[in-house]
Amino acid sequence: MLAEIIKVLLLLLLIVCAVSVNFTKSLLQSVIIFMAYSSIMCIIWVLMESPDLAITEAAVGAGISSVLFLLTLRKIRETDRGEDGGEEA
Repeated sequence: MLAEIIKVLLLLLLIVCAVSVNFTKSLLQSVIIFMAYSSIMCIIWVLMESPDLAITEAAVGAGISSVLFLLTLRKIRETDRGEDGGEEA
């Protein structure tokens, strides 16, 4: 019974993350919400007794994809700063 309640709560959190990542204005907050989504999905896979999918979700979803998103955000901010500095000079 408790396991079912936890599964329902995790599914509700998953839906909240999926919707909020679309309505968030900040790209950094969107990436953080995406990381939370992947982590919740990893926990759901464990509860569904699929450890291979949980490991893949943790490695690819919360790991590699998040790192690539963060590196892309950093590159975008560096490019924006470079363009702003060039216009002022």
